[in-house]
Parts: sequence; C-alpha cells; structure tokens
Amino acid sequence: MKKNAKKVNKGEELLAAIRAISAEKNIPEEVLVEALEAALISAYKRNFSAAQNVLVNIDHDTGEIKVYAQKEVVEDVEDMYTQISVEEAKQKYGAYNVGDIVNIEVTPADFGRIAAQAAKNVVTQRIREAERNNIMEEFADKENNIITGVIQRIEKGKVFLAVGNTEALLLQQEQVPGEVYNFHDRLKVYVLKVESGARGVSILVSRSNPGLVKKLFEAEVPEIADGTVEIKGICREAGSRTKIAVVSNDENVDAQGACIGAQGRRVQIVCDEIGGEKIDIIRYSEDPATYIAASLSPSEVISVDVDVENKSAFVVVPDTQLSLAIGKSGQNARLAAKLTGWKIDIKSESAAKEA
Repeated sequence: MKKNAKKVNKGEELLAAIRAISAEKNIPEEVLVEALEAALISAYKRNFSAAQNVLVNIDHDTGEIKVYAQKEVVEDVEDMYTQISVEEAKQKYGAYNVGDIVNIEVTPADFGRIAAQAAKNVVTQRIREAERNNIMEEFADKENNIITGVIQRIEKGKVFLAVGNTEALLLQQEQVPGEVYNFHDRLKVYVLKVESGARGVSILVSRSNPGLVKKLFEAEVPEIADGTVEIKGICREAGSRTKIAVVSNDENVDAQGACIGAQGRRVQIVCDEIGGEKIDIIRYSEDPATYIAASLSPSEVISVDVDVENKSAFVVVPDTQLSLAIGKSGQNARLAAKLTGWKIDIKSESAAKEA
C-alpha cells in the first residue's frame, strides 16, 4: 500500500524554524523575522538589482516570501528603477497620486534558494546580536553584586563559569591564592564588569575583591540589608584576612553582634564561603583615635596620639601585644592603615617610654 505523503510547505518550514530558534535562544520571533527580511533585501540587491528600492515581506501565517520594488509616483520619470509615472500607476495598479509609493511584486522564481544561502550569515549575526542584548539586559544590573556560577573549564589559569546562558571569566589575578577550583564546582563570585564587545558579552568576576565579602554580609545579615547596620569600610588580603568596619544606626542594635550572629553563625557562614579566611569585625567611630585602636584588633591598645593635619597616628600597645598588633609580615598593621586611611606607627609600651 502507498502511504499518503504530506506535501511540505517551505514557508511553514521557515516559520517553524524561526519559532524553534526563538524558543531556544529566547529571542522574540519578530526580531528574527526582521533580520531575515533585511537579509533577503541584501540578497536580492546583490543577485538581481542593486538599483531598485525593494521591500521584502514574510507572511507571518504562511511563511511565504515576496519581494516588492518600491517606486514613487511622479509626473515625469527620471529613474525607471525608483519611479513610475502617475499615468502608468493608475492604469496598472489603481488609484495613485503623485508622491505615493507603489509596491510592485518582483519576486524571482528561484529567489528562495538564493535567498536562503545569502541570508544565512546575516541572520546568524542578528541572532548573535539579539543574544548579546539579552545577556546585557540580564547581567548589566549585576555589576558590583554576587552571582553563582558552575565551573565549566580551566584554561591557562583562567576559570570559566557557566552563569545562565553565558559564561563568566575569573582571571588569575582575581582568584584567591591557594584556593582550589574544580570542574562542576558551584562558586559565588563578585561581578566586576559587564561589557559588550566584538566577541560578545564579557562578564569579568572576582573571588578576591573586598566587595565579595561585603555582599556576603549584606546577604547574611538582615540588619545590614535593611540599613540598621551600615558597613563603613572594608579591606582585604584575599585568602588570609579581611577587616570590616560597621556602625549601628539604632542605639538598641549592636553592629558587631548583628554581624557575628548567635554563636558566631553569621560570620562563620561568610568565612566558610571564602575558604576560612579570618574576618575582623570592627566598630566604626567618627573619632580617629577610637577607630584606629579598634582597627588593630585583635590587639589591645594602650593609647593613640593622632596628627590630624598629616593624618598619621602613633599607637602604643602592651609589650606582649606588639607582634599581634603588627601581625605576620606586618599584615594586621597594613590592613588597619588601609581600613582607616591613616598612617599608623606602632610601638611597644617599653619602647615608647624610652623614646
């Protein structure tokens, strides 16, 4: 027995392909149709007549493609490709007046084959542009925020993460020293920059930026999210130590306690997210001496003398606390200076008395 073969409608196939691409790439159908129509105009001018002004129409119900030469109705024709006399327009096409535009169908018999080949690259480019715009819209407002990605590949020290329908790039200088990255690991990263270029949308992210720690605290501490507690300063040596200064805008709320959380849970969650990095949570103060003393935590401080004009401070600490105040390789003192913006000179109590 012969099976009834259903006749394939090329126009319907075209519409089906557009709908499939639209669904897969999340691009509006009308954007793809406009791209295809523009490509077909280029194909017609390149293969048939560059002198004509043409309009291409794709029927949204049948997918049928038609090409029309657009001619202006004039009294006297000077260009036969772009103009038509008012007498001819009325005789052949109906009631037209001078200044009107007549659309005359000029669809070539084999236009479908030529157009399909010629339009391919143009449509592909439009799809890329539309995808780029979609990605820019999705991620443009995520700059200076945290996103979560899945590591897809690592090439020459660069880590590429899948985020949504695109990739984010974690450069080596934005990685945390000693942190290990494995395929398919989920990673929270801080978005440094989202920009569109010739090669598409570039999303640059960081694991070492102090902004990552700040945003983690904002997400973990409701009092920061609602403005009760404010982060006044933060500095970080990624993989080793972060200092963060906080202040409460409500006298009934302890800024440090809110960030630490019951049994230290809130700060521990942040620490775990950044690989166990130490975090010093410091009470911010408008008084430079008080702020500087707090910034040297966990060291005790005996006294702080400030030179406001030169923005420098002389700090005295107990003899037993000197190494703690300075920190390993000077890290604690260095971070305190970065956090406060002051130059800090630290002396032990006995050394200060001898001076």
